[in-house]
Amino acid sequence: MSPDWPIETDRLLLRPFGPDDLGDLYAMHSDAEVSRYLYNPPRTLDETHDLLSRKIAGAAIEAEGDWLSAAVVVSGTGECVGDLALHYVSEPHRTAEIGFVFQPRHQRKGFATEAAAAFVGWAFASGFHRVIGRTEARNTVSARVLEKLGMRLEAHFVENEWVKGEWQSGLVYAILEHEWH
Repeated sequence: MSPDWPIETDRLLLRPFGPDDLGDLYAMHSDAEVSRYLYNPPRTLDETHDLLSRKIAGAAIEAEGDWLSAAVVVSGTGECVGDLALHYVSEPHRTAEIGFVFQPRHQRKGFATEAAAAFVGWAFASGFHRVIGRTEARNTVSARVLEKLGMRLEAHFVENEWVKGEWQSGLVYAILEHEWH
C-alpha cells in the first residue's frame, strides 16, 4: 500500500524520494547535530547515496518490516527540508512507527509536526491500529513533536542502549487509531 502521492498539507508536499534529492538528503544526514541522537554517525556522501536508494525503493509498504519514505518539500519553493519514514512494525498488531529527520535551519517551524501528522493520518486511514514514535531521551525537540501529534509517553528506558560509545536512554510514545483526531 502507498499513499496517493503527493500528500499535501497547508505548507508542505510529501512525495517519494528521487535521484535529485541526494544533495538535500546529504545535507541532512551528514550534519553532526542531526545525527546526534540517531544510531549512525554523520553519513558520508556514499552512505547517503545508499540510503537514498533504499528510500527510493520505499515508496510503498506491503509487509511487516517495510519502510515507507517521503521527502518533505516546502510548497512553492520545492526545497526538500525533511526525511519522513513510516516503519511497518507488526502485521498482526497493525502497528507502525513514525520517524523524521529535518534540516537544522528548518527545525522549530512546525514542519516535522505537520508532515508527521499527515503520515500518521494516512497510517490510520490505511488500517493501522497503533502508531509509535521512539526517540533518545535527550532529544526534547523530537519528543515535543510526538507530543504535539497527541501521542502519550508510554515508556522511558533508562540507559537501555549502548550507542556511539555511551549509554543512551529511550522514550517510546504511542497513539491509537480511536485516539486520533
